[in-house]
Amino acid sequence: MATQEYGSQSEVILEVATRLFAALGYDGTSIRQIADATGLDITTITEQVGLKRDVYLAVMERAFQAERAAIESAAAEFEATGSVHRLFDRCLDFYIEHPDIVALWIHRWLLDAADVAELENQYVEPLTGLIGKSVGNLLPDTDIDIEYTLWTVIWAVHGFVKGGAMEADGQVQWPSNPQSLRRFRRTIHQMLHRHLGLPGDPPL
Repeated sequence: MATQEYGSQSEVILEVATRLFAALGYDGTSIRQIADATGLDITTITEQVGLKRDVYLAVMERAFQAERAAIESAAAEFEATGSVHRLFDRCLDFYIEHPDIVALWIHRWLLDAADVAELENQYVEPLTGLIGKSVGNLLPDTDIDIEYTLWTVIWAVHGFVKGGAMEADGQVQWPSNPQSLRRFRRTIHQMLHRHLGLPGDPPL
């Protein structure tokens, strides 16, 4: 495998490990599988990144940095515009473009890598807290539970990105289907608009 074509060996290792952890979970992936998939030997993997736990932590750090960049940008735009709908669209678009990141977190929701327990406090709380605070500042007098509203949207987005939606014809449709994506987007817009009591009409 010509790793120089794609960057450093460590970057190739993390790219491949991300796909494996997303598909199989941490518990279902071995360092041997990572080595085989990269075309490198285990010694090279450990020298470049570390043992399986080290590789996993590096993968999650890499995913977090991508999430943080996207969400901080969306939050900054929200602070300027006050548009909950635009905030949701930005976040949805990011996760559709990065389904492996969604899969990594879904595996953790299913108790994958249970012995690596610190990641939620380290990575999830700062980002959900950032959005929750921004939306809460927009609606300071509401009795709506902003935290659980946010988690409801997170669960819905993650479920749609990785699980799709079964429609009336019995077929599961995915975000790659433009009509299904429009339906999902419009549904969440309507839910947020009505739940938060926003003025005007939700986006079509």
